[in-house]
Amino acid sequence: MDYMRSLAAKDYICKQRQIMKTVPRISDTEWEIMRVIWGQYPLAASEVVEKLAAKDPSWHPKTVRTLLARLVTKKALDYKANGRTYVYSPLVSEAECVATASDSFLDRVFGGSLKPMLAHFVEQRKLSKEDLGEMKRLLEGQSKTQNTKPKKSHGRDTH
Repeated sequence: MDYMRSLAAKDYICKQRQIMKTVPRISDTEWEIMRVIWGQYPLAASEVVEKLAAKDPSWHPKTVRTLLARLVTKKALDYKANGRTYVYSPLVSEAECVATASDSFLDRVFGGSLKPMLAHFVEQRKLSKEDLGEMKRLLEGQSKTQNTKPKKSHGRDTH
Protein backbone atom coordinates (compact mmCIF):
# COMPACT_ATOMS: atom_id res chain seq x y z
CA MET A 1 0.00 0.00 0.00
CA ASP A 2 2.86 2.41 0.79
CA TYR A 3 4.26 1.73 -2.68
CA MET A 4 0.93 2.77 -4.28
CA ARG A 5 0.81 5.97 -2.18
CA SER A 6 4.37 6.70 -3.22
CA LEU A 7 3.50 6.30 -6.91
CA ALA A 8 0.44 8.49 -6.54
CA ALA A 9 2.49 11.19 -4.80
CA LYS A 10 5.20 11.08 -7.48
CA ASP A 11 2.57 11.26 -10.24
CA TYR A 12 0.95 14.26 -8.53
CA ILE A 13 4.31 16.03 -8.15
CA CYS A 14 5.19 15.43 -11.81
CA LYS A 15 1.82 16.78 -12.97
CA GLN A 16 2.23 19.83 -10.73
CA ARG A 17 5.69 20.53 -12.19
CA GLN A 18 4.28 20.28 -15.72
CA ILE A 19 1.48 22.68 -14.86
CA MET A 20 3.58 25.11 -12.85
CA LYS A 21 6.60 25.51 -15.06
CA THR A 22 6.98 25.77 -18.78
CA VAL A 23 10.57 26.44 -19.66
CA PRO A 24 10.93 29.12 -22.34
CA ARG A 25 13.01 28.65 -25.44
CA ILE A 26 15.89 31.07 -25.44
CA SER A 27 18.09 32.24 -28.30
CA ASP A 28 21.85 31.76 -28.50
CA THR A 29 22.46 35.37 -27.42
CA GLU A 30 20.00 35.03 -24.54
CA TRP A 31 21.91 31.92 -23.41
CA GLU A 32 25.00 34.09 -22.91
CA ILE A 33 23.07 36.44 -20.65
CA MET A 34 21.43 33.59 -18.74
CA ARG A 35 24.82 31.93 -18.13
CA VAL A 36 26.10 35.14 -16.52
CA ILE A 37 23.03 35.33 -14.28
CA TRP A 38 23.06 31.62 -13.43
CA GLY A 39 26.69 32.05 -12.43
CA GLN A 40 25.88 34.70 -9.84
CA TYR A 41 22.59 36.30 -8.92
CA PRO A 42 20.91 38.57 -8.22
CA LEU A 43 22.67 40.92 -10.63
CA ALA A 44 21.96 44.48 -11.69
CA ALA A 45 21.75 45.14 -15.43
CA SER A 46 25.00 47.12 -15.24
CA GLU A 47 26.75 44.11 -13.65
CA VAL A 48 25.50 41.84 -16.44
CA VAL A 49 26.84 44.33 -19.00
CA GLU A 50 30.17 44.49 -17.17
CA LYS A 51 30.59 40.69 -17.04
CA LEU A 52 29.67 40.23 -20.71
CA ALA A 53 31.92 43.10 -21.86
CA ALA A 54 34.84 41.60 -19.92
CA LYS A 55 34.61 38.51 -22.16
CA ASP A 56 33.66 40.33 -25.37
CA PRO A 57 33.95 44.14 -25.60
CA SER A 58 31.42 44.29 -28.46
CA TRP A 59 28.50 43.92 -26.03
CA HIS A 60 26.48 47.15 -25.99
CA PRO A 61 24.60 48.11 -22.78
CA LYS A 62 21.36 48.87 -24.66
CA THR A 63 21.45 45.45 -26.34
CA VAL A 64 21.93 43.73 -22.98
CA ARG A 65 19.02 45.66 -21.45
CA THR A 66 16.79 44.76 -24.41
CA LEU A 67 17.68 41.09 -24.04
CA LEU A 68 17.10 41.22 -20.27
CA ALA A 69 13.63 42.67 -20.92
CA ARG A 70 12.94 39.92 -23.47
CA LEU A 71 13.99 37.26 -20.96
CA VAL A 72 11.64 38.79 -18.36
CA THR A 73 8.80 38.69 -20.93
CA LYS A 74 9.60 35.03 -21.62
CA LYS A 75 9.54 34.38 -17.85
CA ALA A 76 13.13 33.16 -17.82
CA LEU A 77 14.10 36.03 -15.50
CA ASP A 78 12.47 38.00 -12.74
CA TYR A 79 13.51 41.46 -11.62
CA LYS A 80 13.12 43.80 -8.71
CA ALA A 81 13.36 47.53 -9.00
CA ASN A 82 15.84 48.99 -6.52
CA GLY A 83 15.50 52.71 -7.11
CA ARG A 84 16.55 53.25 -10.72
CA THR A 85 18.41 49.92 -10.79
CA TYR A 86 16.85 46.65 -11.92
CA VAL A 87 18.18 43.51 -10.27
CA TYR A 88 17.68 40.20 -12.11
CA SER A 89 17.34 36.59 -10.92
CA PRO A 90 16.57 33.44 -12.90
CA LEU A 91 13.10 31.88 -12.81
CA VAL A 92 14.36 28.73 -14.54
CA SER A 93 17.46 26.69 -13.86
CA GLU A 94 20.22 26.04 -16.34
CA ALA A 95 19.43 22.30 -16.17
CA GLU A 96 15.79 22.96 -17.12
CA CYS A 97 16.85 25.10 -20.09
CA VAL A 98 19.40 22.52 -21.21
CA ALA A 99 16.72 19.80 -21.09
CA THR A 100 14.27 21.93 -23.08
CA ALA A 101 16.87 22.88 -25.69
CA SER A 102 18.06 19.27 -25.97
CA ASP A 103 14.53 17.97 -26.48
CA SER A 104 13.82 20.69 -29.05
CA PHE A 105 17.03 19.88 -30.96
CA LEU A 106 16.32 16.15 -30.86
CA ASP A 107 12.76 16.67 -32.14
CA ARG A 108 13.71 19.15 -34.90
CA VAL A 109 16.82 17.45 -36.22
CA PHE A 110 16.34 13.75 -35.49
CA GLY A 111 12.57 13.38 -35.25
CA GLY A 112 12.80 12.79 -31.51
CA SER A 113 14.88 9.63 -31.85
CA LEU A 114 18.11 9.22 -29.88
CA LYS A 115 19.54 6.36 -31.94
CA PRO A 116 20.18 8.36 -35.16
CA MET A 117 21.51 11.27 -33.12
CA LEU A 118 24.04 9.05 -31.33
CA ALA A 119 24.99 7.39 -34.61
CA HIS A 120 25.53 10.79 -36.22
CA PHE A 121 27.79 12.07 -33.45
CA VAL A 122 29.77 8.84 -33.25
CA GLU A 123 30.31 8.85 -37.04
CA GLN A 124 30.98 12.59 -37.45
CA ARG A 125 33.09 13.34 -34.39
CA LYS A 126 36.46 12.02 -33.46
CA LEU A 127 35.63 10.51 -30.09
CA SER A 128 38.45 9.72 -27.70
CA LYS A 129 38.65 6.41 -25.84
CA GLU A 130 37.64 8.38 -22.72
CA ASP A 131 34.53 9.74 -24.50
CA LEU A 132 33.54 6.26 -25.67
CA GLY A 133 34.16 4.83 -22.20
CA GLU A 134 32.00 7.51 -20.61
CA MET A 135 29.20 6.91 -23.12
CA LYS A 136 29.38 3.18 -22.40
CA ARG A 137 29.19 3.80 -18.63
CA LEU A 138 26.20 6.12 -19.08
CA LEU A 139 24.35 3.62 -21.27
CA GLU A 140 25.10 0.73 -18.94
CA GLY A 141 23.93 2.80 -15.96
CA GLN A 142 20.71 3.64 -17.80
CA SER A 143 20.19 -0.03 -18.60
CA LYS A 144 20.64 -1.00 -14.94
CA THR A 145 18.13 1.60 -13.67
CA GLN A 146 15.52 0.45 -16.21
CA ASN A 147 15.95 -3.17 -15.13
CA THR A 148 15.47 -2.37 -11.42
CA LYS A 149 12.23 -0.39 -11.76
CA PRO A 150 9.18 -2.17 -10.29
CA LYS A 151 6.86 -3.67 -12.90
CA LYS A 152 3.38 -2.22 -13.27
CA SER A 153 0.61 -4.41 -11.92
CA HIS A 154 -2.08 -2.99 -14.25
CA GLY A 155 -4.48 -2.57 -11.36
CA ARG A 156 -4.06 -6.08 -9.96
CA ASP A 157 -2.82 -6.58 -6.42
CA THR A 158 0.50 -8.41 -6.63
CA HIS A 159 0.92 -9.02 -2.88
